[in-house]
Amino acid sequence: MSKVVKLHGEGANVADAGAGVRKPSFDKLARLVDADMARVNQHILDQMQSPVSLIPQLAGHLIAAGGKRLRPMLVCAAAQLCGYTGSRHVGLAACVEFIHTATLLHDDVVDESGLRRGQESANAVWGNQASVLVGDFLFSRAFQLMTADGQLKVLKILSDASAVIAEGEVLQLMTANAPETSEEDYLQVIRSKTARLFAAATQIGAVVADRPLREEEALYSYGMNLGVAFQLVDDVLDYSADQAALGKTVGDDFREGKVTLPVVLAWRRGDESERDFWRRTIERLEQEPGDLEQAMALMTKHGALADSLERARHYGAIARDALGVFPESDVKAAMLESVAFVIDRAY
Repeated sequence: MSKVVKLHGEGANVADAGAGVRKPSFDKLARLVDADMARVNQHILDQMQSPVSLIPQLAGHLIAAGGKRLRPMLVCAAAQLCGYTGSRHVGLAACVEFIHTATLLHDDVVDESGLRRGQESANAVWGNQASVLVGDFLFSRAFQLMTADGQLKVLKILSDASAVIAEGEVLQLMTANAPETSEEDYLQVIRSKTARLFAAATQIGAVVADRPLREEEALYSYGMNLGVAFQLVDDVLDYSADQAALGKTVGDDFREGKVTLPVVLAWRRGDESERDFWRRTIERLEQEPGDLEQAMALMTKHGALADSLERARHYGAIARDALGVFPESDVKAAMLESVAFVIDRAY
């Protein structure tokens, strides 16, 4: 597996671990929810069918591109953690994946991305109009799955999450090309745009199992903080990962003028000449050959990548602590290991 460049030696204990130490992965979680995920995947395939042939064709292109199906896996894992033995989580996990897939289609149009999970993005193949409209179809299908579940609380959790995600997208648009964005404003973007769906996914596992509010809130906290950590690591990977391993073009955030935490920290810690660089490249998008390398050098100089990872570790620790209300079990251990994997993939 490709590793990113080392960041000020931080995480060397992870990156340089002995050959006999097993690195964290999602494999244990995937095995535990494998039977449920087979049903979820079939439900996804069934529900994305339409007599309008372009809809399953375009949606299938993105779904077939892979991805770990982390969000529906978290629905299944949370339900299992709470001792749920019914089948409602299957449709709700598919619902969560449709919400996520719809946001990816819309994101790629807004960001003008040409690559998604190592393949051409849907908008690169079929165009922006088709991608937006099929994204709308998937959002609508997600709401059909919510109402089919029949519980008002579940509908509220997932519909609220959908609204917050949309707010996060707009907030990100407002902070685009603005390197002076505050850290708190940036964190609000990723809490809304990314982490809220993680939180909804884990929360509904407790809701379908009719568990006490304490457990529901714990799973919400786990998902929210795991989602923040996940996005912060993604921010770092965009400036330091191997492109083939990342599955998208390294430096996309920079080329699009997207403000992420490494940019926020480098701006805050830089001198006026460095801020002029960020104004030219991020604010005005006047980029020249070598600018990406210069951006990475400034981030390294000011510890912006290492400190972004330190923030991710902080949120990962909160996610792990949230599961303390649950008794020890295989699925709890797997969910804890998933937090470690989210952080460890940066090395």
